[in-house]
Amino acid sequence: MTTDSPARRRLSLADALRRQPAGAPVPSPCIGVCRMDGATGLCAGCWRTLDEIAAWGGSDDATRRRIWQAVEARQVAAGL
Repeated sequence: MTTDSPARRRLSLADALRRQPAGAPVPSPCIGVCRMDGATGLCAGCWRTLDEIAAWGGSDDATRRRIWQAVEARQVAAGL
C-alpha cells in the first residue's frame, strides 16, 4: 500500500469467525475503510480487489474462504 495509508491492523478469518454466531455465513473482511489504492488495486481497509468485493454478496462460503486466504496472504506479503 502507499505510504500515506493509515496504520493498518491485521485482518484474520479466525478472528472474524470468533465474532460470528455459530452457523452464520463467512463474514466479510470489510472494516468500513472503503478506499482503493491505485498502486496495488486493493482496498486500503479489507485488502480485497474490486472483483472480490463485487463478487462477495453472491459467493458461497467456500469462495469467501478463498478470498479470505488471498487477503491473509496479501497481508503477509506486505509484512503486516
